[in-house]
Amino acid sequence: MLWTKGRVLKTFSKEIIAVLVITVAIAIVMIVNSGNVAAASKVYVGQNVSSNAQVSMDQIDHSSWDILLKKYVDHNGYVNYKAWHASSADQKALTAYLNQLSKANPKQPARNNAKLAFWINAYNAVTVHGILREYPTSSIRNHTAKVIGYNIWKDLQLVVGGQAISLEGIEHQILRKMNEPRIHFAIVCASVGCPRLLNQAYTASEVEKQLDVNTKDFFSRPQNFRFDQQNKRFYLSSILSWFGTDFGANQAVQLKTIAPWLPDQTAQNAARQNSVRISFLDYNWKLNDQANLGRVAGRR
Repeated sequence: MLWTKGRVLKTFSKEIIAVLVITVAIAIVMIVNSGNVAAASKVYVGQNVSSNAQVSMDQIDHSSWDILLKKYVDHNGYVNYKAWHASSADQKALTAYLNQLSKANPKQPARNNAKLAFWINAYNAVTVHGILREYPTSSIRNHTAKVIGYNIWKDLQLVVGGQAISLEGIEHQILRKMNEPRIHFAIVCASVGCPRLLNQAYTASEVEKQLDVNTKDFFSRPQNFRFDQQNKRFYLSSILSWFGTDFGANQAVQLKTIAPWLPDQTAQNAARQNSVRISFLDYNWKLNDQANLGRVAGRR
């Protein structure tokens, strides 16, 4: 009898747990499907521009973004978020620039360099806008929910030519498909481990030079590249791990690709000869905030 009661209680407990699990799962599905969470998490920047007012990317003026970068970003790519956040005028200026980007029609003919400059600037400007929305914050990773809730890389979306696109979309659907690996040293996710945020806007006429300069700067910093010549080992930024295929199909090709950007001839020769082993450095997700300057390793 006692055994029977115990079995009944045990079965009853399992049934209660199962019901609770199902109830919670249904509640989550209903919340998500209702659109409440998704709708609340989407943030759109820019503006809807009528098709007859849209222009080629060749015609987009990035000078207002250039002014803001020169004012708030130092030579090492660190941003004075505190001062920018405190300036309603310059926050409005950033909003006005994002509205300017919305006038571009990606389907209209434009020079490849104009497209490169446009999308690099767009990625960086949207990211800065996203950080200013959350400031003060210690890391962009504080705003990248994986399941439910706001994810800055997915949910902060710029309207361009009447279509909204996320930061992930700009990076993976557009820039990476342009077959220009140096974009990985130009787009900045507001973190110390990123390349420096160039304190000037990318432009069609200068983008080739700007990409080359910023790529060489990236590899000149010990937080991104170190060469242990004695042990024949390269220590590379995790960016080269995450996006290695953008630099070539295998290690030999990837090292040959980055060789011209390495800081000295010895490292360049080792890369071209594929005579090193590779380790990847931990990525520093701390905010690229000027307030952290005294606590950031790898700063020059």
